[in-house]
Amino acid sequence: MAAAEPIFTDPKQLLLEMAEQRSVDSLLRLVAARLADSPQVALARVWLTLPPGTCDICRQSGREPGTEPALHLVAGAGRSVAAPEEAWDQIDGAFHRFALGERKVGQIGLSGRPLEVPDVDPHSPWVADSDWVRREGITGFGGQPLVHHGRVLGVLAVFTRAPLDGEALGWLRMVANHAAAAIATARAFEEVETLRRQLELETEYLRGEVRAAHYGRFVGQSPALDAVLRQVEFVAPTDATVLITGESGTGKELVAREVHARSRRAARALIKVNCAAVPRDLYESEFFGHVRGAFTGAVRDRVGRFELADGGTLFLDEVGELPLDLQPKLLRVLQEGEFERVGEERTRKADVRVVAATNRDLRREAEAGRFRPDLYFRLGVFPIEVPPLRRRPEDVVPLGEHFLEQAAKRLGRPVPKLTPADAERLRGYPWPGNVRELQHVIERAAIVSAGRRLALNLPEAVPAADRATAPAPAGARDQVLTEAEFRDLERQNIRAALRKAAGKIYGPGGAAELLGLKPTTLASRMKALGVRLAE
Repeated sequence: MAAAEPIFTDPKQLLLEMAEQRSVDSLLRLVAARLADSPQVALARVWLTLPPGTCDICRQSGREPGTEPALHLVAGAGRSVAAPEEAWDQIDGAFHRFALGERKVGQIGLSGRPLEVPDVDPHSPWVADSDWVRREGITGFGGQPLVHHGRVLGVLAVFTRAPLDGEALGWLRMVANHAAAAIATARAFEEVETLRRQLELETEYLRGEVRAAHYGRFVGQSPALDAVLRQVEFVAPTDATVLITGESGTGKELVAREVHARSRRAARALIKVNCAAVPRDLYESEFFGHVRGAFTGAVRDRVGRFELADGGTLFLDEVGELPLDLQPKLLRVLQEGEFERVGEERTRKADVRVVAATNRDLRREAEAGRFRPDLYFRLGVFPIEVPPLRRRPEDVVPLGEHFLEQAAKRLGRPVPKLTPADAERLRGYPWPGNVRELQHVIERAAIVSAGRRLALNLPEAVPAADRATAPAPAGARDQVLTEAEFRDLERQNIRAALRKAAGKIYGPGGAAELLGLKPTTLASRMKALGVRLAE
């Protein structure tokens, strides 16, 4: 009498192939496909225990994630004899998800014990579809928990068209045990690879921060600058939140770096976020991170800036640009040090000191309902105002000489001489773009200069409304303007540049180029001064 054909085809080879897998998905697809290779196996499936809200299929279908872990179908393979055109490798059908304890698969996942039915009765109460059992000739069922170190990772189940004998059940148990160990190994490999990629990104980010930290230093001798540095000395050793205010281009970021450098956190990272440059839909991900599948395009877990800054300092530049709907979450982190990544329910903690900067009047923004008052008061524990360059005339020439030396070094040229006449012209200009504008003017002069003579192209005073570069009348340099008068003059100057550039901000001939500003700086200043393109 001929020996009965074995239920599973070459299970030893399957065990060898499983050991070579480094991805959980490829491992489980291999197990289901190889088990279903046998003509006596109708269907092989694998469910994994997943936390609520982490299943991509459930998320895409809009299913409620529940509050407890559940079993989710992740791999399947088989063939129909009644309808050969049917595909049994789909994992998004009616039996995709089982709560722990629900039906036979859920019972296996909850108890951690196998369920073996060598001879299936189609009328048994645990059979979900008796017509399918009769139509496909199902006679055996074997369900094995995938257990690793006492933890149930999932369930492996097969439906067969021949009674399951002791040898087949033994092989199924062995495959399940090896699969559980391989899942744990594959997950470890995936986690190591994710951490490696994350470390590469963080290292490159921190290298950039280190390079930026060594660029620039405080240069000047004015009482206004001394006052700022004294405030930095007071607050830096503490963990108090600092709010740095001042016009664009005054050096707020440099002050933030000095606060960090003089703090007990100096050995850790200073992480910067430009709140004006983050797309609105990505604010939460930028600050708190996200998990894979949290939204379209989230192909892997991502660490947020708060997590990166753990133990260090987070610099929120242009904090006045934060959307109102994100501000309560930022306030929570500042108060409690807790946050959640997008798409994850796990609460994380971060020990972060926050330094914020803005060119807006946040008190007025809060009074107008455009900024949360409680967040404003939480950020403004220790305010530092960086004065504009026009209130620091003693610093203009030292800064100009400093920028000239840096520019010449980058260009590989001798340092041009800054003559007394050049120094006088620099002091006589009110610098609406502040230190940043001075730096750009000096760099531009260094580029076009020939030999040791500096070709300084600078208007003698702030131009009138319709004459963006015309010299000021005699005696204009001695005129003292109030802050409100100067801001009105600056509005007129920007409007004149916009008219001359036909409303163009960016590119050659644009208003930003005419004013010697970065386009982003000009746009920010227009917003602060209430200047619109349509005017």
